[in-house]
Amino acid sequence: MKKVLNDSTVTVHYTGKLEDGTIFDTSLAEGREPLTTTLGQGQLIKGFESGLVDMLEGDKKTIEIESVDAYGDHVEDMIIEVGKDKVPEGVEVGQVLQTVGPMGPSFVKVMEVKDDVVVIDANHPLAGKKLIFDLEVVSIS
Repeated sequence: MKKVLNDSTVTVHYTGKLEDGTIFDTSLAEGREPLTTTLGQGQLIKGFESGLVDMLEGDKKTIEIESVDAYGDHVEDMIIEVGKDKVPEGVEVGQVLQTVGPMGPSFVKVMEVKDDVVVIDANHPLAGKKLIFDLEVVSIS
């Protein structure tokens, strides 16, 4: 039986949860397909990839990924104030905005709206969080 290696192309069903049980992503939702990816290409978070290594076709397991091996720690320096003239008119707390920087497009969350500035958080929404994934290897090629 095939085993997942560091350069395998693997098809996997997954459900990603937070420590409180909140599901943030799953391939098991209606209309979704399992994820197919080649390991070692940098397409997945480090902890997800390493959790798949050595699994066999049909194997199921649950892995826990610390933030450092997922989306990193929550960085306070990534919470910044920008002028209201730099955001769409009528922006509201909780809204997610797309921005373009030197690394390409990214998303920021509006944390606070003040008189002249808007406080935004440029951290990934899952930064600083431990992630729990239920994995099932469908196939390995």
